[in-house]
Amino acid sequence: MSVLLLLQAKGRMTAQALADELEVSVRTIYRDVESLHAAGVPLYGDAGPSGGYQLLDGYRTRLTGLTEQEAESLFLAGLPGPAADLGLGDAVSAAQLKLMAALPSSMRDRASHMATRFHLDAPAWYYDPERSPFLGLVADAVWRERLLEVSYRRWRAPEDVTRVLRPLGLVLKAGRWYLVAQGSTRISTYRVSQIQAAAVLDETFERPDAFDLAAHWTASLEDFQARQYTGSAVIRLSARGWESFSSHVLPVVARAAEESAVDDGEGVRVTIPIESLAHATGMLLRMGGEVEVLEPAELREQVTAAVRALASIYLG
Repeated sequence: MSVLLLLQAKGRMTAQALADELEVSVRTIYRDVESLHAAGVPLYGDAGPSGGYQLLDGYRTRLTGLTEQEAESLFLAGLPGPAADLGLGDAVSAAQLKLMAALPSSMRDRASHMATRFHLDAPAWYYDPERSPFLGLVADAVWRERLLEVSYRRWRAPEDVTRVLRPLGLVLKAGRWYLVAQGSTRISTYRVSQIQAAAVLDETFERPDAFDLAAHWTASLEDFQARQYTGSAVIRLSARGWESFSSHVLPVVARAAEESAVDDGEGVRVTIPIESLAHATGMLLRMGGEVEVLEPAELREQVTAAVRALASIYLG
């Protein structure tokens, strides 16, 4: 389908150009062209320096009749839950039906076969879906590039603030929606469920030409992790604790442990990043006697105090 749509959009293309565009081998392109021929697509090729593959003049795939909203919803075709959150559930269903009707019968059967065997469940385990009553309104401001006035509840004082934002994009991470928006001075991230009130203003704004939502989100995550972990700790894990350690901690902590692991004869000694003494104490206590804190002394003292408090409760 990618080969077909590329030829439809760009006209004549060589096998090498198609391979480069789709990041596959030229041999794969040859096989795909044979498959298109077998499916009845009027595709022909010319040899020579100016040759290449081309669709018969006038031929187009029958991806017609899509409304503007259905076209916008295509990127959510595999995400029925998020599509419904954004008010695009019906549009996604309609777009999928029209796409299926446009496919040749052999490809339609393969698409149906795929749909019955793969399912994406975005939310993380043990978390109920967040209520985001203003998600649809926020999405509308993103689509139409309108200024958005929000009353937002944050974790630090003053907790409730009012902002006028330039909404640049929405991100769904682990079942939670986040708004990436430009305020008066910088681009920030807002958790949509923490928006207490919102209004789309009549005034429009110009989206920064160089802004890339995916790249910005990746950079934001890296910056957050760098600021999140302000210290480090050295711990010793038993054999059993080492085997299960990655299931008790976040991936960034597990990776640090793997990179620093040393067998010191008494167990596996690792150095891990920590957010704070209190957070690290709670994280390590979950592992019981499978872990021992070696450094820093302050963390060892906090863990010791917590163990003594537990002993006084359960042992009298």
